[in-house]
Amino acid sequence: MIRVLQCLTKHGERLDSELARELDMPLATVREHIAGLAASGAIVTCHVTRFENSARTAGWVCRVSGYCPPAAAGRRPKSTG
Repeated sequence: MIRVLQCLTKHGERLDSELARELDMPLATVREHIAGLAASGAIVTCHVTRFENSARTAGWVCRVSGYCPPAAAGRRPKSTG
């Protein structure tokens, strides 16, 4: 479970299939780890369905609980003074 949590911390939001590929683990094992981490509140999951080239892919999207990614680079706010 530690490797899954470390990967999510390093790379941010990921699909369960992406985690399995990156960690070189079977998808069923990754889903067991995800379920355990979600039950403890360490991560947040969401069921998603994606369509790529008219192929349906169902999976879980996971991210670290309470994590807010840094603001994207761009224009700075105008000063009010």
